[in-house]
Amino acid sequence: MNIKQSKKIIISLSKPAKMPGYAYGLPAWECKTGAKLVKVPGSVCAGCYALKGNYARYPEIKKSQYKRLASISKPEWVEAMAVVINSKAVAQHGYFRWHDAGDIQSPEHLQKIFEVCKLTPKVKHWMPTREAQFLKDIDPAQVPDNLIIRMSSHMIDQGPVKFWPHTSTVGSSSRTCPAPDQGGKCGSCRTCWNKDVPNIEYGKH
Repeated sequence: MNIKQSKKIIISLSKPAKMPGYAYGLPAWECKTGAKLVKVPGSVCAGCYALKGNYARYPEIKKSQYKRLASISKPEWVEAMAVVINSKAVAQHGYFRWHDAGDIQSPEHLQKIFEVCKLTPKVKHWMPTREAQFLKDIDPAQVPDNLIIRMSSHMIDQGPVKFWPHTSTVGSSSRTCPAPDQGGKCGSCRTCWNKDVPNIEYGKH
């Protein structure tokens, strides 16, 4: 499968301005847990950025996200994602983020992501998630070496979950993420991808 054929299958990647590389986004409207939390005051998902701003302002963005969501069921999706991520334009950055919008849809979806990561060994992958139900039944040792999954706590100022080795939290008055001091960008920081860092605290925004 060549790059042109692969892009036709996966639709597109996203390139968040703050990130050191590319990302892959799905519609936040389809988050299994986030769609419930967005209605809960004090939750991290209340006021979700991926449900407003450009995500809601430009119909083409939402349309592309839903096309990506539909593409996951295609039998060629894993190979196509690997071809695109291994391409020079993407792989040269060395870092990839899963779901700058949206989240894991099913256990089958998660296993497909594992396969993509195994086929792209030169790229470090990071995936934040709130979908605990898809992690509780797997052994963290099953996660590919080049993928870090950070289980995100649901509420602001809530501590990290105990069942998963890598986590993220959101603090109302404290944080360890340096992005706000760097124009909202990662800059040289790659802590989100670092498995030696058990928890990252982001600031409320």
